[in-house]
Amino acid sequence: MASLAICALAAGTPAALAHTGGSTGYASIIISGNTVRYSLTLSPSAVPAAVAEDLVRARSGRADGRDRLLGHLRDKLALTDQGRPCEPAHGFVEAQRAEVESVTLVMDFACAATVRDLVIHDDLFDVLGPDHHTLAKVESPGVTRELAFATEAREARISLDAPRESSGGAWSFLLLGVEHILTGYDHLLFLLALLLRGGRLVSLLKIITAFTLAHSVTLAVAVLGLVAIPDRLVESVIAASIVWVAMENLILREAPSQRWLVSFLFGLVHGFGFASALTPLKLPGWNLAKALLGFNLGVETGQALVVLLLLPLLVWMRGATWEPRAVRAASLGVAVVGLAWFVQRLFLV
Repeated sequence: MASLAICALAAGTPAALAHTGGSTGYASIIISGNTVRYSLTLSPSAVPAAVAEDLVRARSGRADGRDRLLGHLRDKLALTDQGRPCEPAHGFVEAQRAEVESVTLVMDFACAATVRDLVIHDDLFDVLGPDHHTLAKVESPGVTRELAFATEAREARISLDAPRESSGGAWSFLLLGVEHILTGYDHLLFLLALLLRGGRLVSLLKIITAFTLAHSVTLAVAVLGLVAIPDRLVESVIAASIVWVAMENLILREAPSQRWLVSFLFGLVHGFGFASALTPLKLPGWNLAKALLGFNLGVETGQALVVLLLLPLLVWMRGATWEPRAVRAASLGVAVVGLAWFVQRLFLV
């Protein structure tokens, strides 16, 4: 039954959503005088079908697709400065390089005076779906900030008169990290597979610590641009790691004594998967450090919540007569899901 439930979950989870649990857009918000230029980059493979179709149409030069997309920006974005609305003005669509499928929507907003206290309200989630996130880099003369918009965090305030004052910055990235792990189904299945045969409580804690340290290191390394690995390879290895650990559960008689080492090695790869959420922002040093710290704390918080829920159950299972059957059934389901993701990510996506 456990394996069937896990397979059913995977069947309802498209490959594009298996890692992040939703779509991510990347926004550039440039403030210059009384003008705000809002640019949003979206990928057709990670948005609802109707929006994806319009992105493809706009990319090919079709006016109908372009106009609908720009209409969404006009209708769903509300910018106000010092309490007065900024009016949407000129808009256009930019296609990326031929080998890149993403499309950038650009809209200029004209404010009544030089921007000083900007409030951005984003309702694009009504179009892009409740699991959409927009990661934004805000630039004004001499100042760069980072923001994360989500269904539950639709508004941010940027005060240019007080450069350090902005709402929704580090806190929004912490929330993003929590949501990223809680909706990152592959990371959750990997953790489950690791913990199912983790052994005694001390062994479980070693496994969790090793995974945390490993993915924290590679998350930082990848986001800082020190190492770059193709997304397809990273996502495929993440899926393979799920299969590996699940098969260990099925084949080995005893819980592996060095499972913490497996957790650490594959945790290094999972860190590169986490990094995919922040790397495209291309933030400068200090802003990147703040976003990275907030996001990583969020990932750790979400992981801790999952572990706190699982540990009592796993400790209770230890020694029960039905434990081996439950572990085999769950591990079989995890292995099937991981194998399906591996094939999708390496050959189909």
